[in-house]
Amino acid sequence: MPPDSSGPTHSASKSFGENEIDRLFTLQRHAFFANTPSDYRARIDNLNRIIRLIEVHEDRIINAVNADFGNRARIETAVSEILVTIAAAKHAKRHLKHWMHKRRVATPLYMKPAKCRLLPQPLGVVGIIAPWNYPVQLALSPAIAALAAGNRTMIKPSELTPRTGEILKEIIAEAFDESTLAVVTGGVETGQAFASTPFDHLLFTGSTAVGMRVAQAAAKNLTPVTLELGGKSPTIIDDSADIESAARSIAFGKLFNAGQTCVAPDYILAPHSKLDRVVDAIANAARKFYPEIDTTTDYSSIISDRHFARLKALVDEARDAGAKIVEAGSANALHPQRKMPLTMVIDPPTTLGIMSEEIFGPILPVIGYSSRQEAISYVNNHDRPLALYWFGEDKTARDQVLERTISGGVTVNDTMMHVAQENLPFGGVGKSGIGAYHGEAGFETFSHMKSVFYQSRFASTGALQPPYTSKTDKFLSFVKKII
Repeated sequence: MPPDSSGPTHSASKSFGENEIDRLFTLQRHAFFANTPSDYRARIDNLNRIIRLIEVHEDRIINAVNADFGNRARIETAVSEILVTIAAAKHAKRHLKHWMHKRRVATPLYMKPAKCRLLPQPLGVVGIIAPWNYPVQLALSPAIAALAAGNRTMIKPSELTPRTGEILKEIIAEAFDESTLAVVTGGVETGQAFASTPFDHLLFTGSTAVGMRVAQAAAKNLTPVTLELGGKSPTIIDDSADIESAARSIAFGKLFNAGQTCVAPDYILAPHSKLDRVVDAIANAARKFYPEIDTTTDYSSIISDRHFARLKALVDEARDAGAKIVEAGSANALHPQRKMPLTMVIDPPTTLGIMSEEIFGPILPVIGYSSRQEAISYVNNHDRPLALYWFGEDKTARDQVLERTISGGVTVNDTMMHVAQENLPFGGVGKSGIGAYHGEAGFETFSHMKSVFYQSRFASTGALQPPYTSKTDKFLSFVKKII
């Protein structure tokens, strides 16, 4: 997820942002208890409001995101911010009635005719801390899940996308009463105060380092957290892969939003014997996607000068170390636009920054391996990634990789597509995250699945009540036989 520098701290006096957070939190908590439970029609109405505000303000959203980035490809914003978010809301609408139903749970034979059920209930007030890389989708998609589950919701957008944050605040205020859904804008101090608020659940999307500080702040209130983080997502090219097809998918996944995507391919593992062919194929695919990369508006800028300088320093370090570098595009022409060409670093030393930190930009290490087990071991010797990609036609090899590696999610023979599936939970594991959302998984994340036992008036459990006699022993013997 996006590298950030801010994390929760505490100040002696409250700023305007902190007071606003407190006011909204108190308002939403009172509204939640005054209107519990939230019924089906109210939740559907909230989802419809989300859909309408996105559709009505699509152009304003696209323009705001473009302004925050310096240049963000219009189609990329239309797909990742508009289409994906509307799809999430419509998916929730289609399935909400089913999600809200009490769920049957099997009752042991010796407890019958009693019944066991799970009752989904909203938690209360949910906080969402959104990142800068997809500032609309990663604010509203969790909000959709929280609202579908019947919660009140507060959103804190990233300070790195201030125009988008202000647009979100304005259009949400037009569509919702602030006791239901509200946006709090502000800088680092506001974000720190937000993370320290005693929400009933807090979802954070961002870097692993900041995620740790968010979790620490939430822990002081025993606030449960969902952390959507990141890490170095590997791409394994099997010996059985169609290299040209794989290269197109990899180039697309790496260059979408200029690599500023938590599930972008971070590095490539390819057979030594095919390493040069893989590099050439990816470079050719990038040039076909962006034949005028130096001038096109289809290729996105890096979000800020600070992040651009970080990426440039990673490339300079690799070049100074003598690593072979292949660029698809002119760095001299792109750098003044705060853009960077696809920059492949071939078999880089393991001591380089690109080999230890999440890249989050269009830099792509390509590493050779000698055997399938070597590739699997390489992945397993590093932190568990948010995503893993595998390319090939050998099903046995595919299944070995799926079974022997652990990652948040996987796409086979493509990149990033598993994230767009609302029926698949999205989340990391280990350093790449805690918990998941999307679709029903999101509904359950923001719900309390209350366990309910309905006792029958014909219950046999009276046989376990004192005074204990030989009949009690006989009943226990009977239960032992049928459990």
